[in-house]
Amino acid sequence: MRFFFTFAYQMQAVIVGYHIYQLTKSALALGMIGLTEAIPSIGIALYGGYVADKSEKKRLLLLIFSVMWICSTIMLLVTLPAATRYLSTSHIVLVIYVMIFFIGLARGFYGPTAFSVMTRIIPRELYPNSSTWNSSAFQSASVLGPVAGGIILDKLGISFTFSLVVLFVTMAIIAIATLNKHEAEYVPKESIYKSLSEGIHFVFNNRMMLGAMSLDLFSVFFGGAVALLPVFANDILKVGAEGFGMMRAADSVGAVLTMLAMTRFSPMGKPWRNLLIAVVGFGVSIILFGFSKNYYLSLFFLFTLGAFDSISVLIRSTIMQLLTPDQMRGRVSAVNSMFIGSSNEIGAFESGLTARLMGTVTSVIFGGSMTLIVVLTTYLKTKKLVPMRLSEINAPEAAKV
Repeated sequence: MRFFFTFAYQMQAVIVGYHIYQLTKSALALGMIGLTEAIPSIGIALYGGYVADKSEKKRLLLLIFSVMWICSTIMLLVTLPAATRYLSTSHIVLVIYVMIFFIGLARGFYGPTAFSVMTRIIPRELYPNSSTWNSSAFQSASVLGPVAGGIILDKLGISFTFSLVVLFVTMAIIAIATLNKHEAEYVPKESIYKSLSEGIHFVFNNRMMLGAMSLDLFSVFFGGAVALLPVFANDILKVGAEGFGMMRAADSVGAVLTMLAMTRFSPMGKPWRNLLIAVVGFGVSIILFGFSKNYYLSLFFLFTLGAFDSISVLIRSTIMQLLTPDQMRGRVSAVNSMFIGSSNEIGAFESGLTARLMGTVTSVIFGGSMTLIVVLTTYLKTKKLVPMRLSEINAPEAAKV
């Protein structure tokens, strides 16, 4: 399920970004894609977590994916040659933005629901290893999706590529239909406000979880260089749609190979220390990518960016799984979505806006530098967490260190 959905989602992200830039020639328009998806995703996230906790998960996933299927189908229809003869460029762009908005709404429910299902079917002692394999499946699809999207877009056009997106979302829906039912473990006995407040209070009273979420939020917010890849592909490196697809895939290649390595060499010995080191590597990779004028060197820095980011993702997801009670997983995941799930999209808007104000290259270097400042600030505020080992994180008292 996750592979098919991620493959379709990443392919769609590539072709939407490239197509919007081809139509508008605006870096800010690329940033608006991220903002259009982030606003509904963040706005509905807490309620999405509440619904995920109190609902049967299979039925909810089918509804979420059906919404995404409808949105992708509509985007396919407005890019067909017959439609483009009757719709202006501004109308096509508007329809795409509206569909992205509804996909953002669906994502607000998807994150908490998928997180709840995964923790129901995997034994607690296998959480660290399962996070690695789950992330590997995600990153594998993130490699193949952009590459396939870029090549097919370049060779066969936007409409044919969108039709493949719809096909893979359909396959994801079929995969969901094969799941067993997972009834709710949480039956709300209080008001929705109090129920949602419990999830917020749990996160904000847990220093390690809050620190991990905050670190990821601000580092990705300032490090949203990936959103500007259409500008680099078209105007700076001049490698076209196929080269753009390879650039979008490079960070995922780094992530996949690193995830596979982490099945043997776990970073969970001293997770907080390793998390800080990984985010430093992430920031440095962004800065070097901004300075690069060579296509292959740029691919390498995107590769290292993905490698460091995958270490951060694994550590953070394992910490969340270990510290979250079963009956609160949906609501805690919703808070996580507000911090992290849409940080890429918000970071995309920040990158588009700063590119408009500073220029593309300067904005990327600025973002990477701000990421390093965020890591330094986090280190100074969380020194006591640096020497902690995984066994200490498992202990309940670790939550409030």
